[in-house]
Amino acid sequence: MPRPIRVLVVDDSSFMRSALKRHIESDTQFTVIDTAQNGREGVEKALRLKPDVVTLDVEMPVMNGLEALRAIVANSSIPVLMVSAVTEAGATITIEALTIGAVDFIPKAKGAHQIHEKLLAAVTAGLSRRIVATRPVPSAAPPLPPLTLTCVPAKIVVIGSSTGGPQALQEVIRSLPANLPVPVVVAQHMPPQFTLALARRLDEICPLSVVEAEEGMPLKRGVVYIGPGGKHLRVTATTIKVEPDNGESLYKPSVDVLTESAIEAFGNQVLGVMLTGMGNDGMKEFTRLHQTGGYTLVQDQASCVVYGMPRAVSDAGAADEVLPLERIGPRIRSNFNV
Repeated sequence: MPRPIRVLVVDDSSFMRSALKRHIESDTQFTVIDTAQNGREGVEKALRLKPDVVTLDVEMPVMNGLEALRAIVANSSIPVLMVSAVTEAGATITIEALTIGAVDFIPKAKGAHQIHEKLLAAVTAGLSRRIVATRPVPSAAPPLPPLTLTCVPAKIVVIGSSTGGPQALQEVIRSLPANLPVPVVVAQHMPPQFTLALARRLDEICPLSVVEAEEGMPLKRGVVYIGPGGKHLRVTATTIKVEPDNGESLYKPSVDVLTESAIEAFGNQVLGVMLTGMGNDGMKEFTRLHQTGGYTLVQDQASCVVYGMPRAVSDAGAADEVLPLERIGPRIRSNFNV
């Protein structure tokens, strides 16, 4: 049998340390090798014990979660999973942690059922990072060829993302200009509260206006709409629709649900972008978009935190183009000559 995945738990609450250890070790694939009660101790034990993955509380004494995360990321390739309070402040700090380099997060008291799946994804992401780090850096990227979509101008950009998505979205959306002549709609798998924090963070650092989508908002060019956690985001030709789930998908917001509505509203004049994430949400409707003459861009494996959703689109033969993350924003710009 393969050895268990070794986990270090860092949390200032003895109750949470015990609860996390119990939840983690309920699956024999995992073992908690040690715990730490503050960030400084967590960093010391992470660098000394070299666990396969660290769970890291956001708010701690001595050294908080963000400081500890920066130290771990700067000095190792150990993947980190944040454990966040479900509050506005906790969500804001968690989004910052994801942009610094945390692989993913689980909400306190509500995320226990996801912990094994997310730990496995974090370990996979850590392995991918180590493999990519050993590859030689190309001297220069070749020029991008013209998009075939230019003969069918896109009227909307649809982006799907999950694990690793906040960092990927920041990379892509920051490279888009304020005069982008179409709206951008995003389905990022994330709970309520966190999508609002994500939208606010992106709005602060991006040329485009970024908002959390609300029912009835007009669909405007040059605006990025982030689907709210726990609900589905849809579009008409002129309007944003935000609706509760009626059994359409396990994911809320769902990339499939959003893309289906975009195809109904704009036909093949849709530019679909699939970024890093677990699972296969979006594969069905991206395949339909590809088959109806729209255009699909897919993030490549080397730059993904988790190559799940992009792989599903590629394996279905529905990827018109596969690009590293840093070239996706420029590719979107090239379609609109901006």
